[in-house]
Amino acid sequence: MGGRFETRAIHAGSEPDPLTGAVVPPIYAVSTFQQEAPGVHKGFDYSRADNPTRQRLERALAELEGAKYAAAFASGVAATAAILTLLEPGDHVLAGDDLYGGTYRLFEQIYRKYGLAFDYADLSDPANVRLRENTRLIWLETPTNPLLKIIDIQAIAERKGDALLAVDNTFASPYLQNPLALGADLVLHSSTKYLGGHSDLIGGAVMTNDPELYERLKFVQKSVGAVPSPFDCFLVHRGIKTLAVRMKAHCENALKIAQFLAAHPKVERVYYPGLEGHPGHEVARRQMRDFGGMVSFELGGDVRAFFKTLKVFTLAESLGGVESLANHPATMTHASIPKEERERRGIRDSLVRLSVGIEHPDDLIEDLERALAAA
Repeated sequence: MGGRFETRAIHAGSEPDPLTGAVVPPIYAVSTFQQEAPGVHKGFDYSRADNPTRQRLERALAELEGAKYAAAFASGVAATAAILTLLEPGDHVLAGDDLYGGTYRLFEQIYRKYGLAFDYADLSDPANVRLRENTRLIWLETPTNPLLKIIDIQAIAERKGDALLAVDNTFASPYLQNPLALGADLVLHSSTKYLGGHSDLIGGAVMTNDPELYERLKFVQKSVGAVPSPFDCFLVHRGIKTLAVRMKAHCENALKIAQFLAAHPKVERVYYPGLEGHPGHEVARRQMRDFGGMVSFELGGDVRAFFKTLKVFTLAESLGGVESLANHPATMTHASIPKEERERRGIRDSLVRLSVGIEHPDDLIEDLERALAAA
């Protein structure tokens, strides 16, 4: 499928059904497929291994990230785990020091006991890429979760040596950033977030241009079986058709809110790469098409009163839906990181993370004004 992003998002993997002409292809809610003879079939034998609805979604995901291959999983964490299975006991992973709490939990409480070693560094400074002889994977997010650091993907790629570079692109979405084009080997998404866009599904995906990596990931997908249902695949595929128009609104609203917060006396610091004072602003301008819909800030007041007063923003985990969400990382998304380590990384009890939705920005700002007054 050719064309610009908006066109590809709508048409990739969405050719009309050849049997009926249905403009929206049907959901193949099926577990098994008839075989003409033992081992002879139409490309599908069992839906854990492959499914027509999932296959269409994977084609669309690859198209959006400028990748040759994509593998869909049941969650973003399942996709992360699939990447880690590419490693061997004794291998070392260098990860960014600001990352999703669930990723940290997976690294520290699951995979470390299977012989993988993990170190963390502030990768917003490429000079902090210090590889060991056994470093096999560099893991980064950009923008990071929840402090919205910006990491120069191309600069890290130039320093990765023989290690694989995996980029969690969930906060940016393929509309804003394409890590494979900047030198990454693997790009990951929690498709629960901006790709789905409506807070009604759980999913994940990995994209790559390397045929060997893809075959290994496909084997894990089939063998471990952490695959999304056909219905969830349908929902993600439907969601990405409006990704471009949604992301434009997310970005416009987030910038207005970041500027409002930056001028408010009860806000001590705002983290948003679209603000010129953000240390990663210039890198973000270079590698992103806009600055995203996530805003974090340090509140100089009563955090509980702030959350209790919100009416338009919903206090909830997750992000990337059409509705605005407010999150307290220390007790919610990053609670699995020990308090001392969490605070060392800059995730204090005063930190608030906003997923800015696509409501009218004036309503969102009025909601924040009331909550800040109460704080």
